[in-house]
Amino acid sequence: QVQLAESGGGLAQAGGSLRLSCAASGRTFSSDVMGWFRQPPGKERQFAASISASGLATFYSDFAKGRFTISRDNAKNTVYLQMNVLKPEDTAVYYCAAARDYLKLRRGSADYWGQGTQVTISS
Repeated sequence: QVQLAESGGGLAQAGGSLRLSCAASGRTFSSDVMGWFRQPPGKERQFAASISASGLATFYSDFAKGRFTISRDNAKNTVYLQMNVLKPEDTAVYYCAAARDYLKLRRGSADYWGQGTQVTISS
């Protein structure tokens, strides 16, 4: 069993930045591929970014490229999502996810999910 706890969401202005954190516990974090997803109001959940177990490989969706950066600290069992140049359309609930298979994350699935953190961007 894995527990994922997101934090760092909140209200920000367009053009601003937020940094999300996801603390993991319950199994060997350093063996998991980690990802961030989001679910805008009234829309389906969207893949945002993933990072390999070692942290050496990352992958971003088109909306995240150039603005979002995923990183991890295996010593702290934590994965981060730095979001810059935020837009009102970035408003969503952001979820942390863990999987042993990066393809699973890219297909929109995961072994474990966090409870989500709300991000609201005002114009």
